[in-house]
Order: sequence, then structure tokens, then C-alpha cells
Amino acid sequence: MSQDFLYLINKEDLTHENLFESIYPNKTINYYLSDDFSEEFYIQLCFFGFISTSVNIEEQIYLLPEIQFEYAVLDFHNLHISKKVKKLINKNNFKFFINNNIEAVISKIKNYHKDSWIEENYENLLLNLKNHKKTNFNFELFCVELYDLEDNLIAGEIGYKINKTYTSLTGFSSKNKSYKDWGKLQMVLLGLYLKNENFIFWNLGHPYMQYKFDLGAKLYSREEFLNRWLKVVL
Repeated sequence: MSQDFLYLINKEDLTHENLFESIYPNKTINYYLSDDFSEEFYIQLCFFGFISTSVNIEEQIYLLPEIQFEYAVLDFHNLHISKKVKKLINKNNFKFFINNNIEAVISKIKNYHKDSWIEENYENLLLNLKNHKKTNFNFELFCVELYDLEDNLIAGEIGYKINKTYTSLTGFSSKNKSYKDWGKLQMVLLGLYLKNENFIFWNLGHPYMQYKFDLGAKLYSREEFLNRWLKVVL
């Protein structure tokens, strides 16, 4: 995060006029700040293309919505499965679940990322969103879990569905060498699940990690992403 200033954002700012005339065209601002951790506001941000994390500023936790400059987007016909992952799939010594145990996944993520942005307020928000009933935005929180046959949680992630799009937020995979490439396996299994469920595309967020492109993602500018995103979610 390199911005000199963080501008406050609230529900009243998410108007068509403000988004299309001020926020989306702004090529110097991507991060915003809010103390509103309500489910309604979070889902609205998601709907309009923001990906929100959280940040601690002077012992105060804030929501940190970002309208990114660039996005990594995967179309499922481009999904690439490496030889190593194909071997793991063929071994079939794993269990794959959606929305089985979000508390366990959050705990693993926080342990995996020592500087995890899942602060207390954000964690509570995720737990509330887990039970959120579908709204006009057709939002659903996803918790993706990959276990070995002894029910050890090896890899997983948290993201969300809006209509027929899926957006990744954060995840983890075991650092144990016995589970090498299981993080990639989890992502491929998720990609196959989304494809089979007729999702349109997968928003992988920041395009700065090579594994996303190894998976088959393409780079989109903010404008290119929003052109696709808004046609699907509106």
C-alpha cells in the first residue's frame, strides 16, 4: 500500500454517479478506508468490484476496500493443470469440501500469514457472512477446504460468489514437505468445481503472484475488469 492518503468511503458514496465519475476513473487512488463492518456495506463493495481487507491504524481496525488498478482473471477454458497436480488428483488421497468448517480455515490462515489482515472485526464479519441469506446481490461466502484422508486440513481459502463469479480473498497451504503442491491442488480442484457449476470467471485479485498465471489467469486493467464484471453482476 503506497498511497499518501486514505480516503473515507461509506454506503452513500456507492452511487452510480460517484462510482463512474470519481472512483472508477481515478488512476491514482485504489485504497479507501471505512469503519463500517456491516454485512450490507461489505456486500455492496464486493458487488461494485472492490476487494476489501482490513488494516490496523493507531490501534483502530478499519475496513480497507480496494478498487484495484489490475486484476488476475481466470476463464475456465484456460485452467491449466500441471503434471504434478494431475498425479495428486490421480492418487485420490484427499477430501475436498466447500463450506464445511470456516473457523478452522480462518485459524489456519491466521497462523500461516503472520501479518494476516484478518483482524478481529473482519473475522467476525466473515463469520456473520457465513450465515448470510442471499440478497439481490446473490452473494455467498465460500470456504474451500482440502483434507488428507486422516482429516488433517492441508490447504484452503476464503472467497465469495456474486451471481456466477467467484472472487478469492486469502488462503493457506501446509508447509510440510509431505504435502508439496497441495496448495496448487486445492486451487485446481476449486477451478474444476467452479467450472462444473457453470461459473463465468474467477477473480483472483492482485496479479502480482506467478502462481495465478501458472493456473491460467490473464491480466486485466481496472477498466477491462469492470467492463466484464459489471455486465455479469448487474
